[in-house]
Amino acid sequence: MSPVADRAATTFRLAKADDVAAIVVLVESAYRGDVSRKGWTTEADMLDGQRTDPAGVADLIGKQGSCLLLAERDGELQACANIEQRGDVAYFGMFSVRPDLQGAGLGRVVLAEAERIARDDWRCREMQMTVISLRDELIAWYERRGYRRTGRYSPFPYGDERFGIPKRDDLRFELLVKDLSAFIENRS
Repeated sequence: MSPVADRAATTFRLAKADDVAAIVVLVESAYRGDVSRKGWTTEADMLDGQRTDPAGVADLIGKQGSCLLLAERDGELQACANIEQRGDVAYFGMFSVRPDLQGAGLGRVVLAEAERIARDDWRCREMQMTVISLRDELIAWYERRGYRRTGRYSPFPYGDERFGIPKRDDLRFELLVKDLSAFIENRS
């Protein structure tokens, strides 16, 4: 059995300030550079440079209405995701799974926990996220988990290297949404 397949061994906790360095390493490994090519979420063919930095991660940890969820096994960081409450909507971002663990089911477990927090703890009616619109395989993964494409786009922040150095000129984000209200109503 793979280590991820044993879901009971995966524990969740909220990030603290002393987790910043490990989170940056995790996020960068999942999306940038050659190490990211071990997994299927790599953006290395579209973007160089950084995906995040210590200041950005620290800001998320300290931001009111936001939590940075960590998934660990035996005290070792395996995945993370940021959830931000925006009224009755939650925003999901910075979702990262170690490249050598991608494809084994951990992502589904982390996403489900993030949705549980948004739905049960925050009583949010919808989960939203933005994904680079060219990421067909990733978007399909989210669609299989109940998210739908909205056709609403926002521009990629060209010229702001905090988000990476684009290798293409056709990058943009698409908003994906999932209705959580049916789950809330069924639990009331």
